[in-house]
Amino acid sequence: MKVTAEEQVLLKKLVRQQKASQRLVRRIKIILMATEAGTTVRSLARKLGVAWGTVNTWIHRWQEARPHLNKVGSQKEEPAKWVKNMLRVIKKVLADATRTGAPSKYRIEQYTQLLALACEPPELSGRPISHWTPRELADEAQSRGIVSTIAPRTVGRFLKEVDLKPHLTRYWLNTTPKDQNAFITRIQKVCDLYLQAQDFYKEQIYVASTDEKTGIQALERLAPPRLMIPGYPEAQEFNYKRHGTLNLLASMIVAKGKIGSALISPTRTEQDFLTHIKALVATAPQAQWIIISDQLNTHLSASLVRWVANECHIPGDLGFKGKSGILKSKKTRQAFLEDPTHRIRFAYTPVHTSWLNQIELWFGILVRKLLKRGSFDSLETLQDRIRAFIEYYNVTMAKPFRWTYTGRLLKR
Repeated sequence: MKVTAEEQVLLKKLVRQQKASQRLVRRIKIILMATEAGTTVRSLARKLGVAWGTVNTWIHRWQEARPHLNKVGSQKEEPAKWVKNMLRVIKKVLADATRTGAPSKYRIEQYTQLLALACEPPELSGRPISHWTPRELADEAQSRGIVSTIAPRTVGRFLKEVDLKPHLTRYWLNTTPKDQNAFITRIQKVCDLYLQAQDFYKEQIYVASTDEKTGIQALERLAPPRLMIPGYPEAQEFNYKRHGTLNLLASMIVAKGKIGSALISPTRTEQDFLTHIKALVATAPQAQWIIISDQLNTHLSASLVRWVANECHIPGDLGFKGKSGILKSKKTRQAFLEDPTHRIRFAYTPVHTSWLNQIELWFGILVRKLLKRGSFDSLETLQDRIRAFIEYYNVTMAKPFRWTYTGRLLKR
């Protein structure tokens, strides 16, 4: 049996791969050992501990594939491409043959009708349930005459094949902007800031994402957890004692993925937000700042406008809140705070698009890594643990989020 020197090198390379299956390794050994002088099918079968028919099968499979192997082996103009193609062909030669299996009991029409039924609300079938289960789908399919009989397990397999999951649900918010074009434009501006954050950072222009996480509860478990052991996960005490709540105001430097400033407070007033923004800007007082935020009233306050005007040395009368000038209304204050000529400016996300604010991703990490399974015997403990986590995160985990959304409308 012919195995070229190049093929032997590639076969041995496949054997050394950590993810190589035991079947593939055995078949490669059959091919390699079959080239040794004086080796017979039966002696090779005894050495490898397999049936002689198995050895015979794979030797014949390799010999039948020889014309194809020779054709690929002759194409060596691009070595890297040749190696890739040769490995692909060898794996195909040594793979299991395609098996047709038993014919399906159900026609394609029955299959599609069953899947269409799974996409209908159960109420249309007179069933007072919120979602289908395989057992109820099987029962309804038989009641409608789609099939004469079908097992719930078969229905579950059909659903899995097309990735239909009636048992799962997720929340979403139906945003209905008054001006669709303005809505999309605002989203695209925020996405552009994320994509340009690295270049801006090199020019001392800091893009930050800021928001609040409210109502963080200091929950103390009434008994210590049972630590995990093989076969059993950690068991956490169900009962707990409440020690109050705190609010977290946090800002992330987009280009670095680090938390630049954080304010933990029992309140979330306009003054709290201003204090937080002052602390954030103080980390790089000479830099330009673009702060991404939502349109909460405290993020568009008169005190914030006055502070930005003072920091940016903007002359002129700001007017009076509710009466005149820049301070007159939320709309006029937002226009001032978004002015691109200011050293410190804001970029506000549209209403009902909290998912667009990168700090929300970090809040999810905070919940999973600390809050969800933590036990806090006081508000002071909760505050200390959050601050410790922020320091730990900045040192060990922080990196920029890979933002791929460009602002186009998402479709299901």
